[in-house]
Amino acid sequence: TMPSIFSYQSAEVDWCESNFERSAVIAEYYNTTGWDILFSFLLLTPLKFLVLEAFSELQVNHGALVPLLLAGIFSMYFHMTLSYVGQLLDELSILWTLAVAYSFWYPQAYFPKCIKTRRHFFWLTGITTVISTLMSFIKPTLNAYALNCIAFHLLYLTRRELKKCNDKRVHRMAAVMVMWWALAITSWISDRWLCWLWQAINFPYFHSFWHVLIALSLLYCCPLVIYFDVSYEMPSFKPKLEYWPSDSWPVVVPYVTLEEPHKQC
Repeated sequence: TMPSIFSYQSAEVDWCESNFERSAVIAEYYNTTGWDILFSFLLLTPLKFLVLEAFSELQVNHGALVPLLLAGIFSMYFHMTLSYVGQLLDELSILWTLAVAYSFWYPQAYFPKCIKTRRHFFWLTGITTVISTLMSFIKPTLNAYALNCIAFHLLYLTRRELKKCNDKRVHRMAAVMVMWWALAITSWISDRWLCWLWQAINFPYFHSFWHVLIALSLLYCCPLVIYFDVSYEMPSFKPKLEYWPSDSWPVVVPYVTLEEPHKQC
């Protein structure tokens, strides 16, 4: 008989960390209970939300932060059970987070020629998301690769925006974002393709590193997206990147403030 889709280890994906080594209930102990999940999603996402609310003058739509928080919860469930349902929830929550982010923040200047308004783009994004969600059930092992490929489109958009921006602070933040992303995707690929090596030296924890590194990349990505969005949607204001609690701190949370240009009489 086919295993239940909720059963332990019914997923098509198994990461490098040994299963049930430290717990009879948790399949991948460090990927589930480690500081990577706590830091990258369950702590970092609420912190990001609070900083944006407390320090930014922007009226930013925070819709993408809710599915991002759910992604952390579903990731814990998936790594705890390695179930088919857990795998799909983990992957689909990332897909839905991207769909919300694209819906609200994708620059109208890059809309397809057949799309004239943000409302039409919502419909296009929604239909694409529904189709992508249904396709995710066909070959779940390919979902993670497809989701990672979306990063190349985001990098392409960032490069195009940077060409129009002379602010060195923005360029520096983009460089830091790309650095964390490059380290993150290297860790992810290493865990997938070089598992035999890491198990041989008893260090199969690169997927845990992936969680932390991709969260750090998102920490810098979100203010960049908002910065560019303000440039398009609120041209009467000048966005400025800031760091909380201070520029001099080794660990900071970047955010965006607004400077209203002086009106000439």
